[in-house]
Amino acid sequence: MKILVTGGAGYIGSHACVSLSQGGHEVIVLDNFCNSYPEALCATSQITGHPVVLVEGDVRDTKLLKQLFDTYTIDAVLHFAGLKAVGESVSKPLKYFDSNVGGMIALLGAMEGAGVHTLVFSSSATVYGSPQKLPLTEAHPFLSDTSPYGHSKQIIERMLADLAVANPIWRIACLRYFNPVGAHETGLIGEKPLGVPNNLMPYLADVAIGRRKRLAVFGGDYPTHDGTGIRDYIHVMDLVEGHIAALYYLQKQMGLVTVNLGVGRGLSVLELIRTFEKTINKCVPYDIVDRRVGDVAECWADVTKSANLFGWKAKRSVEQMCRDTWRWVRKSNKI
Repeated sequence: MKILVTGGAGYIGSHACVSLSQGGHEVIVLDNFCNSYPEALCATSQITGHPVVLVEGDVRDTKLLKQLFDTYTIDAVLHFAGLKAVGESVSKPLKYFDSNVGGMIALLGAMEGAGVHTLVFSSSATVYGSPQKLPLTEAHPFLSDTSPYGHSKQIIERMLADLAVANPIWRIACLRYFNPVGAHETGLIGEKPLGVPNNLMPYLADVAIGRRKRLAVFGGDYPTHDGTGIRDYIHVMDLVEGHIAALYYLQKQMGLVTVNLGVGRGLSVLELIRTFEKTINKCVPYDIVDRRVGDVAECWADVTKSANLFGWKAKRSVEQMCRDTWRWVRKSNKI
C-alpha cells in the first residue's frame, strides 16, 4: 500500500515509517518540522534501505493537501501530526485546538475529496481524564478534568465517530495510547524533543549524559505505593506495530474502532528511574517537586481489546525500553 504518514519525521511517526517500509509499503511523509528533524527521515531510509518521500508543510494547509492527494495515489493515512505537550496546552489552549482539531478537519476534508477513507488516528489515554476505575477500558467515559491537549483529542474522536455514522464507507481506528518510550534498536532514531523535554524518559537521559543537572519528578505525594505517578510505559516499536496491526484490521473491517495501546500494567516514576539506573549502571540525581497541572496519579490500560481485534500485544520489556533509549542517546550525542 501507499501510506501517507503525517508527522512522519517525529518520534512516533519516524518509527512507524520504519515498520511500514520494512513491511513492503511505500511511505509518503508530510511534516512541517515544528517538533521534528529532517535527519530522522535520512536515518529511517538508512535503517530500511528504502527512500521516504517527503512533502514539507503543515497539515492545516488545505491547498498543499489537495496537491499532495492529487500527486500521489494514497491508500491510507496514519495521522501523527499535532502538538502534544500537556503543560503547554494548559497555557496555550487555542494553539492546541488550532493545530490538533484544525489539522484533523483539514486532513479529513482532503481525504474525502480524494476518495481516501482509511485512517489510523493517534489519540491518547488523556481522553479518559482521572480514571474512575483501573485498568482503563475503552468504555471508560470521557471526563472534563483533563488538559486542553486531552480535550483536543476528545473533540477529534467525537468528530470521527460522527463521520463514521454519516458515511459508513470510512474505515477508522482511534488508537488511545499510553506512554511511549524507547528507541529503534539500531540507535539511529529516537525521541529528540526541541528545547526542554516534556516527557520523563528524554529528560532522564539528558541528566544521565550530563546535559542537565537533575531530574524533576513532578509529585511525590500521590496516593500510590511510593508517592509518584504510575503510568503504562510502552516501547515505541511495540506502539507502531500496534498501528500496523490496526491498519491491517481496517482492510477487512469498515466503520470505526477505538482501541487502547499499552502494556497493561503500571510502573511508577521512581521504578522507571531505578530500572534505567540499573540498566545503564549509572545513578541519576533527581528532586521531587510539586505536581504538574493536568497529570493524574495512576493510569494504565486494559489491553484485552487490542489482543482480540488486532491479534497484537506489546512484547518488549522495560529494560529493553531503557537499553534502546540509552543506545539512541549515546549515538545521537556521540558518546
